[in-house]
Amino acid sequence: MTIGVLALQGAFIEHQKMLEQLGVETFQIRNKSHLSKAMDGIVLPGGESTTMFRVLRDQDMIEPLKKMINDGLPTFGTCAGLLLLAKEVDNYKSDYLQTMDIEAKKNAYGRQLGSFQTEGKFNGQKNTPFVFIRAPYIVKAKEGVEVLAIVDEKIVAARQNNQFVTAFHPELTDDLTIHKYFINMINE
Repeated sequence: MTIGVLALQGAFIEHQKMLEQLGVETFQIRNKSHLSKAMDGIVLPGGESTTMFRVLRDQDMIEPLKKMINDGLPTFGTCAGLLLLAKEVDNYKSDYLQTMDIEAKKNAYGRQLGSFQTEGKFNGQKNTPFVFIRAPYIVKAKEGVEVLAIVDEKIVAARQNNQFVTAFHPELTDDLTIHKYFINMINE
């Protein structure tokens, strides 16, 4: 199995390390030509969504990436990656990728000082660690979107067909639960 990790900005190396611990081959996607490499899935990491989207646009990667996702490529977005995939971001005007039927709120917990760690239930599994850094959350999951985790009555993980998102950073923990879920999703 080979997974591409968008490596324009943000916590991409941490995702690669987690996936490689699970025996998955990874490579970095830094430009449009890298999108043509064979991959079984793609990770859109946390970081700064506005910066990532600007680089995607400057590298002429938006349309090819949207097509790959819409054609069924398993896609995992964390934090900023969630925002890139959301059809709507209620407190930020952008056209991002808009491939997943969710409405998100950017920096929903406040700035850096609002960052926190907790544990919660993910897809029925208890005691999963969640690290929130300038995190969004999902305001609304529309029809066809499965909610996988809720923290303080806010949706923080969801899946729609081939797209899976978390508002938190599983790559900043030692727990492999979330990355295993993505691998299992690819294998379905």
